[in-house]
Amino acid sequence: MERLGENGWNDDERLITLCAALLHDVGHGPYSHTFEHIFDTNHEAITVQIITSPETEVYQILNRVSADFPEKVASVITKQYPNPQVVQMISSQIDADRMDYLLRDAYFTGTEYGTFDLTRILRVIRPYKGGIAFAMNGMHAVEDYIVSRYQMYVQVYFHPVSRGMEVILDHLLHRAKELFENPEFDYDLQASLLVPFFKGDFTLQEYLKLDDGVLSTYFTQWMDVPDSILGDLAKRFLMRKPLKSATFTNEKESAATIAYLRELIEKVGFNPKYYTAINSSYDLPYDFYRPNKDRHRTQIELMQKDGSLVELATVSPLVAALAGQSQGDERFYFPKEMLDQGNKKHYDLFDETYREFSSYIHNGALVLKK
Repeated sequence: MERLGENGWNDDERLITLCAALLHDVGHGPYSHTFEHIFDTNHEAITVQIITSPETEVYQILNRVSADFPEKVASVITKQYPNPQVVQMISSQIDADRMDYLLRDAYFTGTEYGTFDLTRILRVIRPYKGGIAFAMNGMHAVEDYIVSRYQMYVQVYFHPVSRGMEVILDHLLHRAKELFENPEFDYDLQASLLVPFFKGDFTLQEYLKLDDGVLSTYFTQWMDVPDSILGDLAKRFLMRKPLKSATFTNEKESAATIAYLRELIEKVGFNPKYYTAINSSYDLPYDFYRPNKDRHRTQIELMQKDGSLVELATVSPLVAALAGQSQGDERFYFPKEMLDQGNKKHYDLFDETYREFSSYIHNGALVLKK
């Protein structure tokens, strides 16, 4: 890094910045936030453990730099490192993490929404005493990043099918946990690596043994267990058969309708606890750009020629139109069989029930009947 001015880049911070960028999410468990929610883990705390625990290879490598180097890297993750430039490059509204996952997710989902001019953004980053800003002549590259981020949230992260798969995964793991805790269920789930998490008492080494592949192997085995709910949920997840959904605007006003629809779902043979859900995209672990003038870390600042700073949304009408918007929806999830005649079992027997259910869905939204 080139040193620019009195408060410019300090090349001594290069290695710690690179290590923090590489390791900041190393503590994520299998299937990321869904696993974290069910088993009450904290990927940021586990990231710090991995970096600072002498038993890990990560620590042993970092410790070769200096005895206090692992703690320094961890302090960047916890945002306690004294240099705000380093912290903001790793965790801010436009940081290494966000720029990485947007480009990577856009590539692997085959969309163009998440693409932006990364090279240009890197060229216009400017350090100052309080953190990082971006040169005024790079505003359009930053705008492009904000728009790309917005589109990825709406079209990918908030997509109802993506959320439908997360609901299936959530219910699948909850069902497995419930069966493990049920003394009357004597079938071996053959999931020894999950047992510490079912019990709520796991070590770092036990955590590190898990990944998506391990859980997917368990799911494959669970398709043949005697519990029909667990077997069916495992099959739906592995075969990519998400629940269907309908939007609604007011949970309080829709409560009676949703309760009735759950009764219909149960009537045709589905356990509503595991085959229905209320899901809000507002609750997802992603966020739009919401500048806050009182907190530098939550806003993007542009540096003018005289070194003064202005917040991006104050000079960009495009960003101002997007900033702070309340985007998202609430959805009621249910089995696709309730609407798709080709997937319905015993259609003649429950024909009237299916028709009644369908009458409450119009153009993908719940119909509130008086």
